[in-house]
Amino acid sequence: MDKKFKRPADLVKIRNKLKNKRKKVVFTNGCFDLLHSGHVHLFREAKKKGDVFIVAVNDDASVKKIKGTSRPIFPLEERIEILGAIEEIDYLTSFSEETPQKIIALLLPDVLVKGGDWKPDEVVGRKEVEEVGGEVVIIPYLEGSSSSEIIKRILSSAKS
Repeated sequence: MDKKFKRPADLVKIRNKLKNKRKKVVFTNGCFDLLHSGHVHLFREAKKKGDVFIVAVNDDASVKKIKGTSRPIFPLEERIEILGAIEEIDYLTSFSEETPQKIIALLLPDVLVKGGDWKPDEVVGRKEVEEVGGEVVIIPYLEGSSSSEIIKRILSSAKS
């Protein structure tokens, strides 16, 4: 695994140290099984919202539950390696549940970021983050930047 990858328990310790140093922690999550420009845009904009940026990645079993049996495109270890190369990301972790609620409740980031395909009231972890004074930020969606759309285009072009 990438050196940025930390177990949730280790991230909690890191988070506490950052809080004591008054560092603003930004968090997002997702499957990230086919990285594209929309993800890169999200990461760049998210990093601007604070000092330290944490990304939680759905493990393979939870991606299958959410996206279907043909996903993920890349297994967790490869997704972590690819995400680890993105300079805006400071730490990575993974989770096995279908939602990141548990990890968000553990870390209580200062800023919870999601892409523009989410409405603020749909964001998992919003309640926990806002209860401790944090905020939820929606980064505008880049049209045509969807893993599912890209997969459909690839399959369509393969049939031609």
